[in-house]
Amino acid sequence: MFEWLSDNRASIAAVLILVALGTLIWSIVVGRRQARLRANDEVFGDPVRTRGGWYWSVTGVSALFLVWSYYSWGVARAFFPDAANEMCQIAKLEEAISPIKAALPIGSRYYKSTLLASRNAAQLQELKEQLAAETAFSGAEKVTLAALITDVRALIANSSDPKNLSPETRDKLADITAKLKELAATLRAGPPAGLSPSAEALAQPKWGTTYTEIPMLPITARGMLFDAASGRAAEIASEFNKIRNNNPANDALIADIKTRIAALKKTNKSGEFDEKTRAEREGFVKAVERIFKRLDDGLIFPAAALRDVDAAIADLGAAEQDAKGGLRVAEALFFPGPGIVKSRTQCTEQGSARWLPKPTDVVAKFGQLANPDVENGGGYRGFPLLWWDWLPVSNIVAFFVPDWIADIWPGEYATHGPDGTITPNFKDKLLAIARGDVSLGSIPMLSGHIWDSLFRVLVALGLGIFLGVPLGLFMGVSRFFKSFFDPLIELYRPVPPLAWAPLILTIFGIQDDGKIFLLFMVAFAIMVISARTGASGVQLSKIRASHSLGASDRQIMWHVIFPNALPEILTGIRISVGVCWGTLVAAEMLAGTTGVGFVENIARTVSDYELIWVTILIMGVLGLVFDLMMRWIIKKTIPWRGMG
Repeated sequence: MFEWLSDNRASIAAVLILVALGTLIWSIVVGRRQARLRANDEVFGDPVRTRGGWYWSVTGVSALFLVWSYYSWGVARAFFPDAANEMCQIAKLEEAISPIKAALPIGSRYYKSTLLASRNAAQLQELKEQLAAETAFSGAEKVTLAALITDVRALIANSSDPKNLSPETRDKLADITAKLKELAATLRAGPPAGLSPSAEALAQPKWGTTYTEIPMLPITARGMLFDAASGRAAEIASEFNKIRNNNPANDALIADIKTRIAALKKTNKSGEFDEKTRAEREGFVKAVERIFKRLDDGLIFPAAALRDVDAAIADLGAAEQDAKGGLRVAEALFFPGPGIVKSRTQCTEQGSARWLPKPTDVVAKFGQLANPDVENGGGYRGFPLLWWDWLPVSNIVAFFVPDWIADIWPGEYATHGPDGTITPNFKDKLLAIARGDVSLGSIPMLSGHIWDSLFRVLVALGLGIFLGVPLGLFMGVSRFFKSFFDPLIELYRPVPPLAWAPLILTIFGIQDDGKIFLLFMVAFAIMVISARTGASGVQLSKIRASHSLGASDRQIMWHVIFPNALPEILTGIRISVGVCWGTLVAAEMLAGTTGVGFVENIARTVSDYELIWVTILIMGVLGLVFDLMMRWIIKKTIPWRGMG
């Protein structure tokens, strides 16, 4: 069933998109109607005014889903399932023709020959200016080198002059122009009648259902037309790359320059120079020779010689647009970004679709991770996402009972007797319990990456509340507690949690205790500040009234100060949940073998965007669940808040 859903995710997405669009329109209509009905019953600033409004939540979720589907190309895949394959074939044509475009003023604004001539001429001028201050050469050698640089510069002028272009090179460029025009005519003619894709092409996985995201073989007649054109374009580009401007005007000059460079290199090698002088001489001659070899390749053409090729490429581009037909509209409206690019053996989505997976792809990835059958590809890195397992009770006891309890127990540990046997005493049994070496049975317990992260947050948050709230309350009512603990809390509280992470993880290692202690530090400081603020903010009139009625200090703390501080405490818990969750994920990314942060870190290293978004959504959903729980708790425990 899941496999069928995965293979037909585009069709499912089409239905979901239509439902989301209809829901968006409906929720906006309902929201506007409700706003008109309540306009005379509500005043601005009334907290009751914010209650309800579920229809606006529906509006936000529907709009988010539609925007996500659009920019991830989810809409394009849902309603134009063959478009990506056709764009892939067009990308093949672009890749095939790119060597010719690289030599023309397309994209870079200049002919490649212009750039080569300009760069090499500038480098030769720099060498000529450097030569004047060079001390490694004699005066006569400087004259020789200056003449050599001038002759190398003459190669650029000879190659750039249209008069020096050989008839053979001119004919080859004209042949390339004719073949490009012929290819453009083929595209304008459209696919031949009766053209149908091969069985192998039709058997390819659908767009986005496998690691090969877009099917490479053409599955439509238009795609087959562009696929055939790309093959022909590759042949034309190969012929173009072989053309060289080896004009007769440079032949004698090239041979002479080679002879003079060889003579200079021989002098540098055989002459008696100190190490520094020899290095300077060899470096200068090597620089001249490097430029000469680039010019000897014959890659500089007169600009006029390539204008016909440039015009033919422009005409081919126009023919490509004509051959796209209705695909142009779909590409312009539903494929935001640069489109699809062919690179080596695959076609890849570009723009936002490259890093923003489609909603249904994220769901499919989540389904794969949620599969508890680890042995058959479920979970991640041999660990389920969220499942249950039998947990030995001794492991739980060992987590909370430290070994030193057995050490401080009176008596000595057992020793072996004369016969070599050991009879454990109570101290040994206590140590075995602290280490988890005693069988106490097993209980079903949640496990998996999500549970590991939740467990770390819940334990640290519980410890932070249990220790931080009482301390904060006492700091709010006691001069000693405030003066003694305030500097200690404020000393470490402003430090970002991640600044503590390397130190704590180094001390405790990558196990749970280090991450829990780090999160405890975060939650503890927040809870102390929240409880202290709540306790110190109690109205003095309530305190004096309680004293007048004969209340004890304990009764005042429990029945007056604590209830009045409860809003601040619950708000602090709400903040602590978010901060702890964010800190935990960062800590798991720094060190760990399980957890949501660990999964995201591995996904980041391999650029698995679908998995990254799965972890982001998991974190977002869990954070939302925590926040909704805290809202419910706040509503039930302090319903009077905002009503005073």
